[in-house]
Amino acid sequence: MRIISARNVAGERHRDAWARWRTAAQNDILCAEERSVSLHHHKLLSVIVRTVMLLDNSNEQVRVPNVIALVGLPARGKTYISHKLCRYLNWIGIKTKAFNVGEYRRKACNLEEEGENEFFSPNNARGQKIRDEVAQLAINDMGKYLDNKEGEVAILDATNTTRDRRKLLMEFCKNLMHDPPFRVFFVESVCDDPDIINSNITEVKINSPDYKGIMSQEEAKEDFLKRIENYRMQYEPLDEDYDEELSYIKVINAGKSFYVHNVNGHVQSRVVYFLMNIHLLPRSIYLSRHGESEYNCIGRLGGDSPLSANGLLYAGKLREYFEAEDLDDFRVWSSQKIRAAQTASHLKDLAGHTEFWKCLDEIDAGICEGLTYEDFEARYPKQFAERDKDKYHYRYPSGESYEDLVARLEPVIMELERQSNVLVISHQAVLRCILAYFTNKNRDDLPYLKVPLHTTIKLTPKAYSCEVELFPFPIKAADTYREKPDQKQ
Repeated sequence: MRIISARNVAGERHRDAWARWRTAAQNDILCAEERSVSLHHHKLLSVIVRTVMLLDNSNEQVRVPNVIALVGLPARGKTYISHKLCRYLNWIGIKTKAFNVGEYRRKACNLEEEGENEFFSPNNARGQKIRDEVAQLAINDMGKYLDNKEGEVAILDATNTTRDRRKLLMEFCKNLMHDPPFRVFFVESVCDDPDIINSNITEVKINSPDYKGIMSQEEAKEDFLKRIENYRMQYEPLDEDYDEELSYIKVINAGKSFYVHNVNGHVQSRVVYFLMNIHLLPRSIYLSRHGESEYNCIGRLGGDSPLSANGLLYAGKLREYFEAEDLDDFRVWSSQKIRAAQTASHLKDLAGHTEFWKCLDEIDAGICEGLTYEDFEARYPKQFAERDKDKYHYRYPSGESYEDLVARLEPVIMELERQSNVLVISHQAVLRCILAYFTNKNRDDLPYLKVPLHTTIKLTPKAYSCEVELFPFPIKAADTYREKPDQKQ
């Protein structure tokens, strides 16, 4: 990873502070040339960006609506970035919706009738008129979404390749809401790597609704390349001098380097932090609870008990599973609880790296640690009822909530986005949070996701989704799942 420039990250009022951080970090972060930047570097970058977030007031995502507008030629991963950002911001509790102009265009006209790539020519007056109209429709809907306080962040997924289009967006946001106006942040994806572009075209674009079932893959690829050239003729990239007043980040060649300019506010800082950690390389993420523990056998919450006999058997079989997988650059991350560490110990010489993370420990049940659910309900009936009413926000007395867990796990998510093949050995509540992130589940469903014992979950991130495969092992284990109260028979 290379940060070419990071200007005005916290606004004018924090410029001196940023200068001090930049001086301290330049040898560790700003000059890091490789994508595989060390964990020390990553943590230092995290501290810098998080400090900026704190100074910029963490409540601003509620007070000031934000628009994130993608910029770039077709096949540069804009929709991929849009999907990832939308999922991440919703997961951390910032209500976000993406508005894809291509979907509006497909509803407004039939490309087959309009002449495919000719529709996108700057010399096609009819095509230009339709494109302008559908872009305005998307912008209007985006404005209503924010103005009606349905959400806090709107993502405009479009090419936005001309200065006139970006000016139109800025004026719309300024005129619609005066006090305070919407904050607009541009994310430009710049790519001149032919391998990345070709991969995006062949894996995503030629299978899009514009082409699927209409023409062959070879014809679709040829037509799409012509579409790119039509956009290139009118493309005006964001410019440091011309766009001095705008806030933006340039993501260059799928994250090999970045240019950050005039970042303003909490949400924009979070977006920059996130974009600097994602990558497009193929990999799999594996999730597994520890083997069955002694506390699982008797239905007790939390604690730090060792594995049962069946739990030890699962740990051995888990090793056999990953021996058969034969993964390159395989890593194991485990919680620091005894039952998880015991499970991970069976894989220690198989993995290239094994790390034990405190933040992967199970949810803290506070005064309820060591109780059964029956004990919990009998001793604290009001607390038990509150938990059933809103499990995501409920916080155990002297303990944690699922909402707290999401905040605790954000560094883990960032590291998972940066890594290749990883096995995470943790606990039911923790893995629910991670699974919800990758599968885009909402906070109502998150606390009830099924993560059974003695089952390995394989996640394979795709361009716009995540493939989920479950591999249950035929080893008896306690069932620790509790259904939603309204689902009970």
